[in-house]
Amino acid sequence: MPRMFGTDGVRGLANKKLTAQLALDLGDAAVRVLGDSHGGAPHEGRRRALIGRDTRVSGDFLAAALSAGMSAGGFDVIDAGIIPTPGVAYLTSVLNVEMGAVISASHNPMPDNGIKFFARGGFKLPDTKEDEIEAVLGQDWERPTGAGVGRISSDMTTATNRYIDHLVSAIAPIEPGKAQPKPLQGLKIVADCANGATSVVAPAALRRAGAEVVVINASPDGYNINRNAGSTHPEQLQAMVKASDAVLGVAFDGDADRCLAVDEDGTMVNGDQIMGILARAKHRAGKLNHDTLVVTVMSNLGLKLALKDMGIDTVQTNVGDRYVLEEMLRGDYSIGGEQSGHVINREFATTGDGTLTALTLCNEVVSSGKSLKSLAADFPQLPQQLVNVPHVDKQAVSTNAIVQAAVARESKLLGDSGRVLLRASGTEPLVRVMAEAETQRQANEVCARLAAVVAEELAL
Repeated sequence: MPRMFGTDGVRGLANKKLTAQLALDLGDAAVRVLGDSHGGAPHEGRRRALIGRDTRVSGDFLAAALSAGMSAGGFDVIDAGIIPTPGVAYLTSVLNVEMGAVISASHNPMPDNGIKFFARGGFKLPDTKEDEIEAVLGQDWERPTGAGVGRISSDMTTATNRYIDHLVSAIAPIEPGKAQPKPLQGLKIVADCANGATSVVAPAALRRAGAEVVVINASPDGYNINRNAGSTHPEQLQAMVKASDAVLGVAFDGDADRCLAVDEDGTMVNGDQIMGILARAKHRAGKLNHDTLVVTVMSNLGLKLALKDMGIDTVQTNVGDRYVLEEMLRGDYSIGGEQSGHVINREFATTGDGTLTALTLCNEVVSSGKSLKSLAADFPQLPQQLVNVPHVDKQAVSTNAIVQAAVARESKLLGDSGRVLLRASGTEPLVRVMAEAETQRQANEVCARLAAVVAEELAL
């Protein structure tokens, strides 16, 4: 059977695949696996969990069910309400609770939802812990009774304000006895909140840092999250930046763990370029550990070549921000992320944080005295083509001799000026074929040839 947990928790159509019963069972199983954070020693005092959610209407019943499972397992549950995923990670750490949980399907359409967990300290779970939760899911056990059961309490305003304080302090720390610094004073930006979890947080944080903020898509009604808005649909943002004479725009996804940007001309600035800008800034400040940025296999070769010329190395991981973080922790690296806009800044966060990324990017625009367009131009992207090949045996992509021979042939043809990548999808029965080359035409041709081989050789 396939794993229940995907690359970012359990996700699916709410009330079909992801039911109230499953949420209840996941809460029940999670307290069994994550509750023993003391190495088997007896626990003194109440054990606590924190939950938060995005703006989907299904988040209401899923939060109730998840909280019920956790409290029935003996945990006191703090409901932080609607708050970005990285807000839950941060609060899980600073409140020193045993675990955190987020109810969100990130950039997926509204009918979907998901549940993902954070361990003590605010870190996403490794595969082994997720497997343990899945292994005990639905099992009976000696649940507590009487005073042993947990309480459920709400702390939405305090949780949100504490998280906003943390975000602003990343670029504008307050000195005792002094007023809040405003490093973004005079900067006019547009923020597209995707009608999601950062609809309150991002505008508040950016304004407290001094920016003049034009806000769009920040009126969630339970049904409009990600609908023609946010990082997956930036067209409104691009138009608004130009119409309002803003210097840049930022776009978040539904749970605000990612951020993409738009320059003053309405041109997209992707996650690779944002990572390059922020890594260079840390490098110049002496804060880029080991002079290295952690990226995934999907990051554009243009980023790596530009960084190399700047004296910055790259380390590559599989797709998924938790794999990026695992490598960052293993090698003590300070920043990493994905082309999609997940950026992990270990100085301030344990996971990708879109609002933090927006703040630090805006701060670099101000402190450098350059436009976002100028900063992004230093990280040119090689032409790239991506084709999804469906209805194939994705598990055989790395073992099929004919497919691998085709990969070797195309790689040799491109030389050092391009690359190819074949990757089995983590959630669908398809293979992603990607090619980068000096010209778009060459990338398209290489990708088409490889996709044809994959379709023929791996057909189901």
